[in-house]
Amino acid sequence: MNKSSFFIVGQHAVIEVLKNPKRKVLRVFLTEESKKNIHRKSPKKNLLEDVKVYFKTKKELDKYSTKENLLHQGYVAEIEHLEKPILKDFIKDQNNITFVCLDGVTDPRNIGSLIRSAASFDIDGIIIKERHFPDESKLMYKAASGAMEYINIFEVSNINSTLKNLKDKNFWVYGFDGKGDKIFTEIKWKGNNILLFGSEGSGMHEHTTKYADFLVKIDINKKIESLNISNSAAIVFHHLSYLKKIVDLIQNS
Repeated sequence: MNKSSFFIVGQHAVIEVLKNPKRKVLRVFLTEESKKNIHRKSPKKNLLEDVKVYFKTKKELDKYSTKENLLHQGYVAEIEHLEKPILKDFIKDQNNITFVCLDGVTDPRNIGSLIRSAASFDIDGIIIKERHFPDESKLMYKAASGAMEYINIFEVSNINSTLKNLKDKNFWVYGFDGKGDKIFTEIKWKGNNILLFGSEGSGMHEHTTKYADFLVKIDINKKIESLNISNSAAIVFHHLSYLKKIVDLIQNS
């Protein structure tokens, strides 16, 4: 195993890295059945053509997922990291950007689920503190279900200074908080926006909240204290995606 490589498990996670020409896949471990399934899912292109493939039994593959208590489904891959996108380069000459910023969110499953939703609804990227990003986590890759290949992850050294710099470049920061002043669906979303989410336990850090231009909330049953962060984010992402489609329809009609 190379120093720069790591293992991931799960059908969707492995198949999507094989589809991504920017991802270096060193080795793939499959069962005979999972190999057949890969060919069924990609009949026109042999995803295994340029990859070292080793066939194993499900029991032999268990060692790659037992520690995390994950189901490998007959798919294991050794991969290298993607090239990291640069935030300042990405925002050049672009408008109507929507970023997600995670403040103190560290759980790999939550991050993976959020990444899956963000990619599904065309969020432009996720900003996260580099030491909080579990970039080699099997749990995260499994929860993301292949979406790691379709989202920009901007790892930054300091969330607060990043927010300040983006605000100086005409980004609006919306902090999501159960005690927010407005329901997020009441906002007239336009321009460049940052959706700021804190951890489930303690929410946004107080010093980070100061960078929010607005504090908004999701309208839920008052008997329920809160939603899981990945569920909350998915609701917001879907709403913004719907609004964008409406705008596009009006402009193209």
